Amino acid sequence: MARHGVPIDRTVLADWMGRTGAAIAPVVDHMAKRLCGKARGFMSTRQRLRCLIRHRYPAPPGVVFHYRPGRKGEYAAEILDGFNGTIQVDAYGGYSHLATSDRMGGDPLRLAFCWAHGRRKLIKATPKSGSPIVDEALVRIAALYKIEDSIRGSDPEHRRAVRQDLSLPLVDEFFTWLAAQAKRVSRKSDLGKALAYMLTRQDGFRLFLDDGHLDIDSNLVENAIRRPAMNRRNALFAGHDEGGRNWARFASLIGTCKMNGIEPYAYLCDLFTRLANGHLAKDIDALMPWAHAARIKASQ
Repeated sequence: MARHGVPIDRTVLADWMGRTGAAIAPVVDHMAKRLCGKARGFMSTRQRLRCLIRHRYPAPPGVVFHYRPGRKGEYAAEILDGFNGTIQVDAYGGYSHLATSDRMGGDPLRLAFCWAHGRRKLIKATPKSGSPIVDEALVRIAALYKIEDSIRGSDPEHRRAVRQDLSLPLVDEFFTWLAAQAKRVSRKSDLGKALAYMLTRQDGFRLFLDDGHLDIDSNLVENAIRRPAMNRRNALFAGHDEGGRNWARFASLIGTCKMNGIEPYAYLCDLFTRLANGHLAKDIDALMPWAHAARIKASQ
């Protein structure tokens, strides 16, 4: 803009982002409630950013990023207040209390653990000289992913049926084999800890077998959160906590637009026009990205 003779001070740009970020807060908050109203979701933590995502439902897909000033487990509990059902999570230990009977804000959640994280822990624990145990484990896990590749994009009932038929026996054999290998390895070694990680969370690793809505891993949400996390140093309005919250709000709207095949700039132009005309008090559901997509489709 400066090259075109319209220099705008950095502080002015930051102020614009702060004001517009505050204007979209009710929209993103409402979208978060809509996503949390479903019985299944994905959550991942990256630095001070948490991501909650919904996909493969009759309702449209969406993603909401939540900024919090730390990584404490209490922040996850706050974000998931009122959410009941199954949440697919990464290896972060701050989610474990959500599955206990004394959970505040709802019933104990079912935690579906990520096979990709379990696989990474095994690879990371591999001694420099190599390990036949890790090699065999990776081959067994690869067989599960081959089945997942064959049913990706299928309806939930078909995914569940195939998993019950093909994946369940492989998972049973895997954990029986893994328990036998754990007896041969020192519990204090890196490999022993990696084996124990999967064995002690066996129930969570098995959940995807019984629910076709779940994925075998949390890669979907990891991919969603990676781009905003990588961009945080370039985010000119994220110099403090409120800036971080504004940054997360814009990332939520843009990410949801992408998941629904919407051009983000067109949506934001429409959104701010409606906000300026006082639409917020009329029907906030009409401001959701998927509502914008429906209007475009209806007009074609």
